[in-house]
Amino acid sequence: MAISKILYIGDCGAGYAGKHLKQALDYITVPEKTGGGRLVGSLNCQPEQVYEQMRQTKEQFQKTDQRQGYHLIISFVEGEVDADTAFEVIGKFAKEYLGKDYEALYAVHDNTDHIHGHIIFNSVSFRDGRKYRYKKGDWAKEIQPITNRLCEEYGLSTIEISEDRAKKSENYKEWNDFRDGKFVWADMIKRDIDAAIIQSATYESFLSVLSGMGYGIKNAYRTEGKYLAIKPMGMGRFRRCRSLGENYTEERIRERIEQESLSSYKKIQAVQETRIVRCRVKRYKKAKMSGIQKRYFARLYKTGLLKKRPYSKAWQYRDDIRKMQKLQEDYLFLARHGASTVGEIKQTALQMADKKKEISREKSRIFKERARMKPLFDIAAELEGLKECENCFQRGENLFEKEHMRYVELAARLEKEGYTAAQLAEFKEHYRSEIARIREKEKAVAKEERIAARILAEITAGERAGKPEPEMRQEKQRGRKEKSR
Repeated sequence: MAISKILYIGDCGAGYAGKHLKQALDYITVPEKTGGGRLVGSLNCQPEQVYEQMRQTKEQFQKTDQRQGYHLIISFVEGEVDADTAFEVIGKFAKEYLGKDYEALYAVHDNTDHIHGHIIFNSVSFRDGRKYRYKKGDWAKEIQPITNRLCEEYGLSTIEISEDRAKKSENYKEWNDFRDGKFVWADMIKRDIDAAIIQSATYESFLSVLSGMGYGIKNAYRTEGKYLAIKPMGMGRFRRCRSLGENYTEERIRERIEQESLSSYKKIQAVQETRIVRCRVKRYKKAKMSGIQKRYFARLYKTGLLKKRPYSKAWQYRDDIRKMQKLQEDYLFLARHGASTVGEIKQTALQMADKKKEISREKSRIFKERARMKPLFDIAAELEGLKECENCFQRGENLFEKEHMRYVELAARLEKEGYTAAQLAEFKEHYRSEIARIREKEKAVAKEERIAARILAEITAGERAGKPEPEMRQEKQRGRKEKSR
């Protein structure tokens, strides 16, 4: 399994902007870490002059400041790959991801138990001067999928790309939502902002009303950043108002304070009066405040004569919701396995451990089978790449004679092995689906094992908390006597 991550390399000021970039390039090519320099390669540049070429590219397009480069790290599971195979994977990744646009230096470090590769590439394209931009989601859309596909080609394990990739015992996205309160904050914040706008005559009074509701406010006047951000009581982080929608940017809030006052009230009042005239049944509606009333209401609110309270206190129950979810998992686990005693739960845990070993053996078998087929898969892939050249040659274009000879040679090797390209494609898809199936089983068993361990730990803790110390000492003594017998 190979896991990738990307970092950016900043500048060091006008004097020597590329200092960090130069240091990073020197670091990844240290001979002691790269097999004496054997595990170092480059793309679109010369390894010995890589920094100078990157610097010249920046100067050519007058983009010498700000981000100087990017640093990709691809780490492999301990013992799964040798340094030379890792070097091939890293080189292919660099070629596919960076293509013909960016100068890059890559290397594999084999001085640790976990072999890993580094790719450092220029922030400016030498072809058109375009600056590389990493957008949110690029890891899941581009970087890790390429890594996974290359790992599959070399018979290495891959990782699932999903929102729960950082999962421990619960979904990572859900954990973030619980931590940041997205499951209660969004509607609550919008309603509080709406209420504060109605009560406020100016932007300053709006901030005061929000503060009175218990909100923390950051960058109200763009002194600390670009966007207005607020944080209600109980929320871990500030949230930008603009993320709530176009009606909640600072500019729009200022406009709404102006619009949603006496003028907007008159329009609402006119509509209501029209409806009342046409209505046959007299309906008593809640009185609306005039613009002047709103201003006095805001003053009362600020002076504390009105009770200051946030819209919702649902955030206080986040821990209870988490506990409820875990209790539900525990209950469903016990129901699935029909476990009603501690002994039965322990037996189930042992069964899960045995099943995990069985799945691991099955997984290893599938990977070994696929690894044996890898040379044939490579031949089929090369044949597919030469297919267009072969078609041109068959049409009489002798320029592709060399490719034709290679195509014939590879086709003969496949025929000798007794396979066709279509059959190999089916085999490859078979292994892919088998690996996906076995990983799903592996995840399910691991989850069951975690739940069993959690239940047993809670039972043990409860028993110890419920027994007086003398009883616990007697129990230990009985255990020692039994051992001595």
